[in-house]
Amino acid sequence: DVAMTGVQTCALPIYMVKQMLERHPLSPAKVTFAYRVAAGPALAKAASAVWTAQSGVLTLHARGAAWCRELERASPVLRDRMTFFLGPNVVSKILVIEDPHA
Repeated sequence: DVAMTGVQTCALPIYMVKQMLERHPLSPAKVTFAYRVAAGPALAKAASAVWTAQSGVLTLHARGAAWCRELERASPVLRDRMTFFLGPNVVSKILVIEDPHA
């Protein structure tokens, strides 16, 4: 699966997470959890995530300029993974902003 490239060694747990997420209603907490799984430990710690349901925008508040660049580079893959976990049209865009206080 294209969305999960790079995490194929743990495909079974990833699909189990997807099934678990499918059972719960859409909420900001669900989207934030999906982001943390999709991003992995390092990127998840590099930014706090805020999802706006109306627009579908996931805003990542990066903890500095270097993390901001890394998250921007990873955004296409993160969006694909978010679509894998949550379905289409949940996250319409990922916006990365530098926020050293995040």
